[in-house]
Amino acid sequence: MDKDYRFGEESPVPDGADKRADYRLSARATARLQVESTEPLELGGELLEGSVRTCEVRDLSASGMSLVSAEALRIGSLLAAEIHLSGREESLRLMVEVVWSKEEGKRYLIGLRVFESDETDYLHWLDAVAEAFAGSE
Repeated sequence: MDKDYRFGEESPVPDGADKRADYRLSARATARLQVESTEPLELGGELLEGSVRTCEVRDLSASGMSLVSAEALRIGSLLAAEIHLSGREESLRLMVEVVWSKEEGKRYLIGLRVFESDETDYLHWLDAVAEAFAGSE
């Protein structure tokens, strides 16, 4: 399988202080974020209407992830996300909150917190992150 997970490399965070309680992994993954919608979002189905932004995931942990975006995201925004991890066939649907954003050149580094929700793949997310950590040792 093409799983490319490794412990995260040291990289500065926006305010200089890392607030994550969990270890993080660098990973090959993409995130599709639902940034606006005209209708209430149905997480159980495949309906993703409105504006969707695809971003590269820089690193991840059980509680969140950081990613690279071409556009800024508003801090405090709650977004539906579809995460595709390298080596997994299916994507994982999650609810995330934008907790920080930092402009870096022509792109933005974004920090997301993953929320536990019954209508998402939260438990599968925890399993996938645990598998990735086990495979990185």
